[in-house]
Amino acid sequence: MATETANGSDDPPARGRDRAAEEAPGGAERAAAGSEPAAAESGGAEQDGGTGGMMRSSAVMAAGTMVSRVTGFVKAVVIAAALGTQLLGDAYQTAQTIPFIINDLLIGGLIASVLVPLLVKRRMRDADGGVKTENRLFTGAVIVLFAVTAAAILGAEPLIGLYLGDSAPQQAQVSVYLARFLLAQIFFVGLSGLISGMLNTRNRFGAPVWAPVLNNLVIITVGGLFLWVAGAGRTVETVTQGELVLLGAGTSAGMALQTVVLIAAVWRAGFRWRPRLDLRGSGLGEALRSAGWMFLYTLMTQLGLLITANVVNRAGAASAGGGYDVGAGLTAYNFAYTLFQLPYAIIAVSLITVLLPRMSAHAADEDWAQVRAGFSRTLRMSALVLVPLGLALAIYAVPVATLVFARGNTSAQDAANIGAVLAAMALGLVPFTVFQLMLRVFYAMSDTRTPALISIANVTVHGVLAYTAFRVLPPNLVVVGVAAGFMLSFVSGLTIAGFILSRRLGGLDGRRIGATLLRLHAAAIPSAAVGVGVLWFFTERFGQGLATNLGAPIVGCLAGALLFLLCARPLVRELSDAVALVRARLRR
Repeated sequence: MATETANGSDDPPARGRDRAAEEAPGGAERAAAGSEPAAAESGGAEQDGGTGGMMRSSAVMAAGTMVSRVTGFVKAVVIAAALGTQLLGDAYQTAQTIPFIINDLLIGGLIASVLVPLLVKRRMRDADGGVKTENRLFTGAVIVLFAVTAAAILGAEPLIGLYLGDSAPQQAQVSVYLARFLLAQIFFVGLSGLISGMLNTRNRFGAPVWAPVLNNLVIITVGGLFLWVAGAGRTVETVTQGELVLLGAGTSAGMALQTVVLIAAVWRAGFRWRPRLDLRGSGLGEALRSAGWMFLYTLMTQLGLLITANVVNRAGAASAGGGYDVGAGLTAYNFAYTLFQLPYAIIAVSLITVLLPRMSAHAADEDWAQVRAGFSRTLRMSALVLVPLGLALAIYAVPVATLVFARGNTSAQDAANIGAVLAAMALGLVPFTVFQLMLRVFYAMSDTRTPALISIANVTVHGVLAYTAFRVLPPNLVVVGVAAGFMLSFVSGLTIAGFILSRRLGGLDGRRIGATLLRLHAAAIPSAAVGVGVLWFFTERFGQGLATNLGAPIVGCLAGALLFLLCARPLVRELSDAVALVRARLRR
């Protein structure tokens, strides 16, 4: 469940913010483009110097997004080295998850779907340019966030119990202690999201994209300091109170710094807070009533995250207690999802960002043929890369995860288990992408009700499969089973969504999409065989060391890519179209 949001979310699903942000209306597009829809609604291009201003803003956002993703990835590597993937790492990940889940339930989804559109409307229509409305919202947010944060800190123990389940008592004690510090982030995460929305309505996009980089850098520093102070081998039994204070207070300090930077940015943009408690006439009540289905969707995604965290944490504790000596809990799941999310975020989200505005315009005109064509074209173009990439990621998941994470307190065996989880997820990359694209079609049609109802089916399938994995599989493999079940839930989701969309649009170009996917998989089979052969050769020749973990993916992917292009060109027409498009761009 990783995208860039106002909260700096390049983290995995158990953090709550990424999956909800991506699956919310326009979430992935805002993640990639720094909330460009808000800019479009408020006439950003004209107010910021026309096309040149828009291009400068896009360049700033693109650079910030890239730097944020890189630093977010480094952050994951450092935390893995500092805490490992066993009980101590799971305790930290669980405590760090809850602030973002609570924020998403209370305010995160509302910022994108309600508050930003409301602020844009008020800035355009009110005589004071929406100043009173902003002050009312800001005052209300400060009060609500402070109250919720205080309540969460006081209730840290039962909250942690929901996500840890009946895990090891010492692990629960450490996680609760960390949560006393980390839950303070609820206030800063919520305020950061609101301020980012306010900045976007002013056509200021740089700070919301770049501020999370500072947060990442602070956490990287905290992780490095922990590893330096505590050394290797820290567990929930041996970690000291001072070291936990460093982790908890240091992590929250990163989010606090991000908020301070955003406050300074909105101050420079002209906002001056004048506390107001009179909500009458603000229009917030009407806006909130329209967000009911969005709230249901967010609630269901968070329920899915709760199921995941509870099951894998219990399995991780059972794995440690059963002598498996391998990290098989929430940390392994989160880090695998971090790697899994990269190809979708880089490839599919970029295409979705271009697709959604066009598809929304066609939907507004009830030109269903163009909506159908846009969906089909985007899916087929995404599949050109995602089909072979998903197979390559599954084949080389263990070497790549070992190369990235096997250092410090994360052993090679722990890293290999991250790779096993990644392999299960990678096989679901195409269904995951198809489902996300289908959601965008619903949102283009201004329909949030249907995705909310489909999410109930998704969470049901995910929950049943997660519980089955917990009951059937050995503790060290439950996390792999939960990951596979999570991917299968998207198969059920896209089946339901596809049936509904096909009836509404008069078809989904299913025959052409199906034929393209079949041909792409057929063309990828020789490449997959070569990839497996290369991995076997390197393992037999060089063992499990650096030469295999680095060399096999490089050689296998290069050879596989060339073979895939050779096999796919006569089979898949879209490949020729894509090559022609790239050539035309390069000649300009």
